[in-house]
Amino acid sequence: MVPRPVLFGTAVVAVAVALIPVAYLGVRTAEAGGERIAEELLTARVGLLALRTLGLAAVVTAGCLLLGVGSAFLVTRTDLPLRRFFGVLAALPLAVPTYIAGFAWISTVDRFEGFWPGALVLTLCSYPYVFLPVAAALTGADPAQEEVSRSLGRGAWRTFTDVTLRQIRPALTGGGLLVALYVLSDFGAASILRVDTFTRAIFIAFDLGFDRTAALVLSTVLVVLTVLLLAGESATRRRGERYARVGAGSRRPPARSRLGWARWPAVAALAGVAALALGVPAVSLAQRMAVGVSRPGSLGEIAVAAGNSLWLSLAGAALTMLLALPIGLLSARAPGALTGLLERLSYLTHALPGVVIGLSLVFFGINVAYPLYQTTWLLALGYAALFLPLAVAAVAGAAAQAPPILEEVARSLGRGPVAVLRTVTLPLTLPGIGAGAALVFLTCMKELPATLLLRPTGTDTLATELWTHTTVNAYAAAAPYAALLVLLSSVPTWLLAARSGILESEGGR
Repeated sequence: MVPRPVLFGTAVVAVAVALIPVAYLGVRTAEAGGERIAEELLTARVGLLALRTLGLAAVVTAGCLLLGVGSAFLVTRTDLPLRRFFGVLAALPLAVPTYIAGFAWISTVDRFEGFWPGALVLTLCSYPYVFLPVAAALTGADPAQEEVSRSLGRGAWRTFTDVTLRQIRPALTGGGLLVALYVLSDFGAASILRVDTFTRAIFIAFDLGFDRTAALVLSTVLVVLTVLLLAGESATRRRGERYARVGAGSRRPPARSRLGWARWPAVAALAGVAALALGVPAVSLAQRMAVGVSRPGSLGEIAVAAGNSLWLSLAGAALTMLLALPIGLLSARAPGALTGLLERLSYLTHALPGVVIGLSLVFFGINVAYPLYQTTWLLALGYAALFLPLAVAAVAGAAAQAPPILEEVARSLGRGPVAVLRTVTLPLTLPGIGAGAALVFLTCMKELPATLLLRPTGTDTLATELWTHTTVNAYAAAAPYAALLVLLSSVPTWLLAARSGILESEGGR
């Protein structure tokens, strides 16, 4: 394992790079002066925006926890028919951008707008953030503790609440935190479904252009809400809890519970959720696909946009994982106040709207790093700032479940830090690194506002082409880009589902 001072220093550099947009935000907001900030901040509208945004985050997170944990338990711990098929269906909504889902719903159902429709669409698109890590945790958890609980006379429900939920707690809280942060930063669904949240208000203020102080102040409030959310999640963590198992023998797969008469109602419930999350967007896009593809020259434009999306997302995922690796390893191997602070700082930019990240990096590129301006790597830096928590959570989760005693044994046998990192640490955390890379790649494919501002001149992606056509109400022309975006995004989603263990056969476990 790399010495902690080296790991700590590398993590500090990674966090500093990710916090460039926040530093810009602080400098530009401070330039407005205290009196102007107070004038913008102390209004009833800001209070309403805060209540509505936090309320939306709370409702969506609660819905995602219910759907995510319920779906994960059904496909990993019961004799549900077609459980692997339903496992893939439960992961696939992650491939549907919220702005595509919002457009599909509002074009299908009249007057489908406001808080609760927005909460429904965000829940249907976001619950895989809980489903995937919880399914992986349920699949990998050793059943010995549950068997001991049963042998002591506890029933199935009490064993689930007292033992199983404690075992999957890191995955549960990590997934819930990602959902809450995603809702705070979401612009697509909030804008299309007319939910007046902070992100929509910030975008409108930036779009008007003549007074950006209001947008800067609102963005700062959003950062403060993120800090409070992260502090609340940190307060629920328990010191000294262990989730890795080291002992004699091999880990056994858990026994599956028999659903009995509830099998088919469970199948109907999972099919209903999939119909709402995937069926509505699929039908809406299918109705417009033929007209859009038949436009002259459309196939060539679509192929170029797809190639650009793949290359930019690959660069973004690579840079994000490079920054996330030291932070995730430090979080798992050297927990403490400073480590926790670094990890939480890396989450700050995740809640900022993409437009804020994009504008801050445009400023950074023009004034500080001009050679990077309008290059692939400045956009990759924007992706890293936005999606670093996704990668950090994946690396830290995998490292936490890899027994550190194996690294200590390697060191005791004379291997140096680099050799231990290469031959022990990285192979043990490779599944988490792969899952994090797939998740970041997927979110880079779907990202829109930062891509619009930071993409190299003349470079169009599937997301930007989709946005360009929908802004002039050319929905048929936009449909092929949306369909291909969903199709390409489904590949890393499938990989994430496979990583969770839900696709393994009984004999393969």
